[in-house]
Amino acid sequence: MSVDLLLGLQWGDEGKGKIVDVLTKNYDIIARFQGGPNAGHTLKFDGISHVLHTIPSGIFHPSALNIIGNGVVIDPVIFKGELDKLAPFKIDFAKKLFVSKKAHLILPTHRLLDAASEAAKGKAKIGSTLKGIGPTYMDKTGRNGIRVGDILLNDWKDRYEALRDKHLKMLSHYESQIEFDLEALEAVFFDSLKTLKALPLIDSEDFLHTAQKENKKILAEGAQGSLLDVDFGTYPYVTSSTTTAAGACTGLGIAPNTVGEVYGIFKAYTTRVGSGPFPTELFDEAGETMGRVGQEFGATTGRARRCGWIDLVALKYAIRVNGVTQLMMMKGDVLSGFKSIKVCTGYATKDGVIDHFPFSIEPENVSPVYTELPGWEEDLTQITAEDNFPESFKAYIAYLEKELETPIKIVSVGPDRKQTIFR
Repeated sequence: MSVDLLLGLQWGDEGKGKIVDVLTKNYDIIARFQGGPNAGHTLKFDGISHVLHTIPSGIFHPSALNIIGNGVVIDPVIFKGELDKLAPFKIDFAKKLFVSKKAHLILPTHRLLDAASEAAKGKAKIGSTLKGIGPTYMDKTGRNGIRVGDILLNDWKDRYEALRDKHLKMLSHYESQIEFDLEALEAVFFDSLKTLKALPLIDSEDFLHTAQKENKKILAEGAQGSLLDVDFGTYPYVTSSTTTAAGACTGLGIAPNTVGEVYGIFKAYTTRVGSGPFPTELFDEAGETMGRVGQEFGATTGRARRCGWIDLVALKYAIRVNGVTQLMMMKGDVLSGFKSIKVCTGYATKDGVIDHFPFSIEPENVSPVYTELPGWEEDLTQITAEDNFPESFKAYIAYLEKELETPIKIVSVGPDRKQTIFR
């Protein structure tokens, strides 16, 4: 049985959590393959909003199993907090939530290193969420990391102390010292490991291979967005993992030839959190309106998101890199009331207009070239069928489909799972 992938095509915050929640009824297993508590997947149903950081977005469905794959980095403290918030929903985590032994752990000192490193950058900071993600992935690739399976070993404490002491030496080299109470941080950390140990800790790649043999339907859930990929994103303003389709293979241990549908999610406009280039960013009333109506604040950090028009150059790039087979458009309802909608179809450069995503999209190198389309006044949030879309909205969707050469199969017109229209 093939594995379907669900990915964000912009700079994150596209609405992946909602779509995973909507699609989970069609799957037996939902598996997160990268990222960590820097993710913020928001699900809304029955009048309640839920924000998940590490737990896969299929956790509320009674039949689906949820796996945290080897490519994920886990902060046991944040993870325990997530589980505690879900306690009122009577979810049997021991039967529904499985954790890969090969997933890496975020230690308290990883978070301290993250904060010290970002502070040292000053104006050149990259906009880290300060969750310790970068330092943890650095230890992973440097072959110093500690994995979930290590906490089951007899020499676990020795491994922990060796890495902690290394981190403390690194912290001492920063000019601007940060204050911390390591004893207090460690007390909470070690207590949270009890919660982690109570869950099924598995060899996730073998678990998934067996599930494939048994023809189980599997959906791989990504975090962040394709333009934040460590290789193909707007480096260095990126995350520390592979957010593209290739990351599902390395983050779960599935073979490339078993990948089926690749669902790509994008907003009807564009947002970005933190630093980094953003060609279509708006600093006017239109951008303010998008942020206010779309409630554009980071689910993890609470930071206001930067807003701008949709960028088809970047979207086409993400579609090609990922091999996207179906698109899902989110937040079309936020654009209601705009008399006209701008669509970036190219970048003006010193060598002329280009329609491909170049090495650098810094403002001194590119500026957006726009096509203007008519907007719509109607409120979309109560619409339940595609036939009832305003004509201008239908035209907007048709234009995007033609330009992107990929079908838009789902249109979201609000945050609730019921506000989802299949085309």
